[in-house]
Amino acid sequence: MHAIPRTIVVVVAAVAAALTLTAVGLAVGRTTAAVPQNTSLPSISGSARDGSTLDASKGGWANSPSTYTYQWQRCDTSAGACQPIAGGATGTRYTVTSADVNQRLKVAVTATNGSGSGTATARATDTVKATGTAPTNTTAPTISGTSKEDSTLTIDHGAWVGSPAPTFTYQWQRCDATGGSCTDLAGASATTYKAVTADVGDTLRVKVTALNSHGSTLATTSETTLVAPAKTTTSGKAIAVAQVSLPNRLIIDNLSFTPSPLRSRGAFVARFHVSDTRGFSIQGAMVYALAIPYSWTANAAEVTTDATGWASITMQPTAAMPLNHVGALVIFVRARKAGDDPLAGVSTRRLVQVGIRH
Repeated sequence: MHAIPRTIVVVVAAVAAALTLTAVGLAVGRTTAAVPQNTSLPSISGSARDGSTLDASKGGWANSPSTYTYQWQRCDTSAGACQPIAGGATGTRYTVTSADVNQRLKVAVTATNGSGSGTATARATDTVKATGTAPTNTTAPTISGTSKEDSTLTIDHGAWVGSPAPTFTYQWQRCDATGGSCTDLAGASATTYKAVTADVGDTLRVKVTALNSHGSTLATTSETTLVAPAKTTTSGKAIAVAQVSLPNRLIIDNLSFTPSPLRSRGAFVARFHVSDTRGFSIQGAMVYALAIPYSWTANAAEVTTDATGWASITMQPTAAMPLNHVGALVIFVRARKAGDDPLAGVSTRRLVQVGIRH
């Protein structure tokens, strides 16, 4: 037999070893491919001031990232305790808000490739400063609507300047008839308010507070006119006759006689209720009553209405008033405001009658 040449065996072994080394090298290359590595920090450009715009630069990265994402952060004044800013602060640009004032800002950049992700964070901005001015009222707030029980009133906050633009809060108040002694109405903090029975005879106003990052400013409306009742009543709270002026006028809206009908020439009491054209009962109106014919009763003094709007006048028939027939005693009644012309101003007149039965 012939011996196999050794050189052939050596060549085959060398080829096999080379192939093995190549395969190992490829496997190592696959398992050690690098995730993105930051080579220079991201940065932030722009002014750290309320209302300004900041821009993020992604910085330098090795290992060929394919995508970048951003997350803006709000930090304390030492650039620590950073928290992601909610509400979509995930772009390359961020607009500074009033919530950032006296804080510092950072942005974290995450670079991603097929092998994974790496994150680097920019150095913090300076402490964010406020810009603009506190709110200033340039046109006073006003109330619109009818000042009457069960009616709805609406507040217009007026015109304001200030930066950033202010937000507004409202507080309705009830004041006395002259606009003093104002007190807050519980729960009345909307732009509208429905007047209630307790408001009748009083006035209403609104405190408007404008607020922005520089402070708050208060402006108050003028008082409404007196809140009128939904319907005329002869009971309840009355207002002073001094608060009645044209075009409003007095009205004699109710009356009674005791006794009624008259059956003798004894004294009788005539009661008259005075309101005004808005429906208020009137305190302090001067009421005068005179029988017709004039000779049938003695003259009675003018009487002032009380706190419910009633005036009581005692009238004394004379011997001239007949009792032997069915008829009536006619009475002229006048209500006026002291100091006015008795037949002018807000005064009113009415003819009434009480029966006579023998």
